[in-house]
This record gives sequence, C-alpha cells and structure tokens, in this order.
Amino acid sequence: MALVSPAMLSFALRELPVGGAYAVWVGVGAVGTAGAGMLFLGESASPGRLLGLAAIVVGVAGLHLVGG
Repeated sequence: MALVSPAMLSFALRELPVGGAYAVWVGVGAVGTAGAGMLFLGESASPGRLLGLAAIVVGVAGLHLVGG
C-alpha cells in the first residue's frame, strides 16, 4: 500500500489541482491510520480525538466544496 498510494496520487494529479488532491490524500491517510489504530490496536477513541478526526474530514470536504 505504501507504494500504491503515492502512485495513485501522481496519477490523480494529472487531472486535479495539487492543493485539493494532496489535502484529500493526507486527510484520508491521517483519518484512516488513526481509525485503524483505534479499531485494531486498542488505541483511545476519546471524544477529543474523534472530534479532531472529524475536523480533518470537515476541513478536507470544505476545501473541496470551496476550491472549485
């Protein structure tokens, strides 16, 4: 997966603006990694942590909505 993800980002950048594509790539990676840690590794799913992850999702969606 570590090799496929950057390759797919590179492919997507042929059609998408860099800022939005990179924000989505980083956001999905951060939320996915934290979610996997909570689900499979017993990491804390505290309200503050979940709120932070939700803020990432809202921020990335906001960039997409206003970025055109």
